[in-house]
Amino acid sequence: MNNSAVILLSIYNIRKRHMTVIFSKKCELGIQAVLFLSAQSDEYRFSAARISEKLNVPKEFVSKVLQTLSHKKLIWSRKGKNGGFCLGKKASEIRLIDIVEAIDGLDMFCNCVLGFSGCSDEHPCPVHDEWGGLRERALEMLRSQTLEDLRDKIITKIDDIFKRNQ
Repeated sequence: MNNSAVILLSIYNIRKRHMTVIFSKKCELGIQAVLFLSAQSDEYRFSAARISEKLNVPKEFVSKVLQTLSHKKLIWSRKGKNGGFCLGKKASEIRLIDIVEAIDGLDMFCNCVLGFSGCSDEHPCPVHDEWGGLRERALEMLRSQTLEDLRDKIITKIDDIFKRNQ
């Protein structure tokens, strides 16, 4: 991830008093869950409980996110004894922007980062020009990165998360 994306994904949210991304927690989890699935063998299915354990998040939250992604055909699910979740397409066919769009939509790339209505090039908010540049770079990064591009890095990251939480 380039510096622009890191800056963009580290915007301070005063209301919540913590660092947050431009995406909802649901979207963050969706990205992590799909990246986790992309790092696994295609022949395996993973339960929401197993994904929850690996990502260290509540199973109920994981289940809701996975259901959304399943409806959007980014992941595939099967119920029953041999059921679970896996990618719905090849890792090379799923871009990060697909996950963001499925969960949060793309409004964050069209709207004013400060929430001002009517913010435009003709009537800019105080950070309009800077946000516009960051937004475009982030959007390009999300459009260009596929799950396959990130596979090796995510395997290491998820293993680190799992080891820390044992």
